Parts: sequence; C-alpha cells; structure tokens
Amino acid sequence: MTTKPSSLSPSRTTCASLLRELQIIWDEIGEGDSERDKMLLQLEQECLHIYRKKVEMTRKYLADLHQSLTDGQAQITAIASALGEAASYSRERGSLKDQLSAVKPILDDLSLKKEKRVKDFSAIQSQIVRISAEIAGNGVSKNVGDLGVNERDLSVKRLGELQSHLEELHKEKVLRLQKVDAHVNTIHELSVVMSIDFSKTVNEVHPSLSDHSSAHSKSISNDTLARLTALTNSLKQEKQQRLQKLQDLGSKLIELWNLMETPIDEQKIFDHVTMLISSSVNDVSRQGCLSLDVIEQAEVEVERLNILKASKMKELVFKRQNELEEIYRGVHMDVDSDAARQILSRLIDSGNVNLSDLLSSMDDQIIKAKEQALSRKDILDKVEKCKFAFEEEKWLDEYEKDENRYSAGRGAHKNLKRAEKARILSGKIPSIIETLTAKVQAWEIEKEIPFLYDKVPLLHTLEEYTVQRQEREEEKRKSREQKRLQEQHNAEQEALFGSRPSTKKPLGQSTNANTMVGTPISRRTPLGRHGVSAGKERRESGRVHNLTPVNYVALTKDDSVSRRN
Repeated sequence: MTTKPSSLSPSRTTCASLLRELQIIWDEIGEGDSERDKMLLQLEQECLHIYRKKVEMTRKYLADLHQSLTDGQAQITAIASALGEAASYSRERGSLKDQLSAVKPILDDLSLKKEKRVKDFSAIQSQIVRISAEIAGNGVSKNVGDLGVNERDLSVKRLGELQSHLEELHKEKVLRLQKVDAHVNTIHELSVVMSIDFSKTVNEVHPSLSDHSSAHSKSISNDTLARLTALTNSLKQEKQQRLQKLQDLGSKLIELWNLMETPIDEQKIFDHVTMLISSSVNDVSRQGCLSLDVIEQAEVEVERLNILKASKMKELVFKRQNELEEIYRGVHMDVDSDAARQILSRLIDSGNVNLSDLLSSMDDQIIKAKEQALSRKDILDKVEKCKFAFEEEKWLDEYEKDENRYSAGRGAHKNLKRAEKARILSGKIPSIIETLTAKVQAWEIEKEIPFLYDKVPLLHTLEEYTVQRQEREEEKRKSREQKRLQEQHNAEQEALFGSRPSTKKPLGQSTNANTMVGTPISRRTPLGRHGVSAGKERRESGRVHNLTPVNYVALTKDDSVSRRN
C-alpha cells in the first residue's frame, strides 16, 4: 500500500490538496457539517456521473471496435470472393486494436486489387461494346466508359473470358477491315481503269470509306460489307462488259482496216483499242483504257469505216477476185474469169447479198485456193523440170541437125558442153515422166479429182507424150536400119564397081569431136511436137559416105543383134 503507480500520484495529490483547500475554505466560511456532507455528496455524484459517462463511451468504443473488426473481416471475405481468391485472413489473438491492425493492411490490399480489377473490367467491357457497335453498325455512345461493372464477379476467370471475347472481336474487326480495304482497293483499281469517280462511288456506300486519313474509323458493319461486295461485283461486271465491247470494236476495226487497206499510221491511233483484243479481264489495268470516252471514240471510228466500206466494197470484191484468179493461174488451174466477174457484178448490183459475207466467202475461197496450190506445188515443180528436159531435148535435136556444129566458131565449146548435159537429161526423161505420173496418180487418188494442167488432164498429156516418144524412137530405129541397109548396098556397089571419090570432106574430124564429147548421138530424144529426127534430115541430104557412120555405136540392143545377123 505504500507504493503506488507513479502515474496516479499526481492525480491523487491534486484531489487531496483540493479537498484540504476546500476544508480550509469551509472552515473560514464556517460551513456546518451538513452542508459540507451535502456538498461532498454532490461532488461524489458528479464524479460518478463522469465515470459512468466515460464507461459508456468506452463501452461504445469497444462495440465500434468489434463492429469495425467484423466489418473488416466481412469485407475481406466479400472482396476475396469477388476476386475469386481464398481469404488469407486468420483470426489472431490479442486486443481488438491489435486485431484491427492486422486486418487493415489485408483489407487495403484487397481493396486496391478490387479497384484495379474493376478498371480492367471496365476497360475491356468498353472495348467490347465499342467493337460490337462497329460490327453491328450502331452508333457508339459517348458514355460507353460509364458502363456498370458487376463487382460481385471480378474473378480472373471472368476477366479472361472477357479478354478472350475481346480478342475474338479484335480479330473479327481486323478481318473486316482487311475485307473493307480489299474491296476499297479493288473499287479504286476498277475506277481508275474505267475513269469512274472513286470518292463519289465509295461515299455512296459509307462516308468513312472515302476518308483516307482515319483508317480506324472505317465502317466495318455487315451492311457496309454487303454493299461493298455488291458494288465490287457490279464494277467487275461493268469492266467485263466494257472490255468485251472494246474487243468487239477492235476486231471490227482490224477487219475494216484490212478491207480498206488503211495505212499503218492511221491504225496506230487506235492501238490502245486493238491491244485489248487478246487481253483477259485481269490483265487490263491501264488507267482510263476502258473509259466511256474510249468506247465512244472506237464506235465513231467503226461507224466511219462502215460508211467508207459501203462505197469501196465492190472494188474490194473484184480485188479479191483478181487475187483468186492469180492464184489459179499461177498453178495452171482452170478459171472462168469473165463468168465469175459477171456473177459478182449481178450479186452486188442486186443488193440482196451482204457484202461482208461475200468478202468472207471469197477469203475462204482464197484460202482453199492457196491450199490447193500448195498441194500442187510438188507436181508443178516436177512439170517444170520435165518441160525443161523437153526443151533441152528439142534444142539437142536442132543442134545435131547442124552439120557445122563442130566448127571452131564462136560459142562452139559452150554448145558442146550443153549438148553433153542435154543428152544426159534426155536419157532421164522416161524416169522423170514415170515419177511425175506416180505423183499425179497419188494426188488424184487422195483428192478424188483429175489433175488438170491448163484445162487438160496432166496424165493424159503425159500418156500422149509417152506414146509420141515411143513412135519417134521407133522411127529413129527404122531410120537407122534403113541407113544400115543403104550403107550395106553402097559397100556392095563399091565392091563391084570400085570406090569412087567422096564429094564431101572426111568425117574424121567430126568423129573425133563426137567421141571427145563422149555421148552417142543416137541417144537424143526429141519432143514429139518438134518434127522429124536429125537422122532423117541427114538421109534427105542424098550424100553417101564411105566411112562407118558416127552414130553406129548408138544403135539400140535390137538393132545391134539384127546387124550381126
């Protein structure tokens, strides 16, 4: 009892000193004991009231602490549940203040997490609403950021679901933007090719499409995509139609140019049209090449050429006829020019025939004529060789009739060489005719028509020539036989009456010359229409030689046998 807490001493000393001071005052005043007791009782009651009030306040504070602790624990549980986390708080032992001190940091940490999570949810939901509105084509509300967040479910799982949904919407938006850009680029390319106002065209679909500065604000709604798809298909179809029209006009221009024989310089003006004839739709990308102005220019030119064509068509028809006749004449085919021209004149004058169709028909005839000429070329080449052989044979026949052919005159050496070649070529005539006949027969079997040469069947001509040649050979053989008999008769006369002087120069020089050439004279084969043989001409000279005839060695095999007999 002698030791008291130091903290209570000042208070107790103060109360005691005040009470003593009050006793002193009361003594001086002369207060009675009853008044003193009354005043002391009053003081005691006032002190009890103060203590009671203090206790009540302390009790209320205690209740508040309990309530705060309970509320804190409830908030921790609620926030942890909303965040999808397990409550990490465990009730600790100790005073209420200690327990509150332990709860407060946990609650503050969870509150911060909740606040951040709410912001994340709000941001994701705002983007989802904005992109969904863009896809749907609805206007985005200015208060999209004020969207309420369900704070009862702020779990990571829910946040992940919203993020996945947002990513899908982002992908969908990117794909739609790519489609929009692809359509816009295609429309721009088509507009450039066809000279169409691009901005006006896409602005009719949606105003945002013509604004190149704000790519992210382009409309990507279903309606915009559908309208862009329809516009793209429409422009592609329009491009196809315009290209087809220009290709038709280009083909007509070329046809008319060929008919009218238009100069190349005038044709070059429309090169940008004709070059499209062989182009596909995807190849055409030059600026303005399919514009309406280009189509109109081509149409005007085609109309102008059609007017000119009508006035020059008759001239073109007869020009084609001339070309056809030239082809036929070049290959020795029969053609009735006068009758054909009369028929063409009547057709044109009647006006009942389409001149373009007539020209097309004549072009077909020219093509067929060229094909026929090509099929006859090989045979005609053989005919020319045969004709050359006949000409050389004729020349050789005339040459051997000349008794002065071995004289030392001008050109004699060249004639001797030509005669030697002519004899060789003359000997090949039968094989040439045989080869030519085989080719003609094969041609006639293939074509099933006779091969005419200057209106006459070529086989008939060759057969006639072969017969005439055989007749000439027979005449020459008979001539040689007659000459042999004449020489034999002359030899018998000389034996009876003696030799008589020759009135002609000896033929030794001629014999040597002929031997030097190295080709028997009797092997020459004259063309049937060239007349009698050279041997017959020598017989008609009436001169008799006492030497062995130079052409004795050229007798045929039958003549040689009969001579030995």
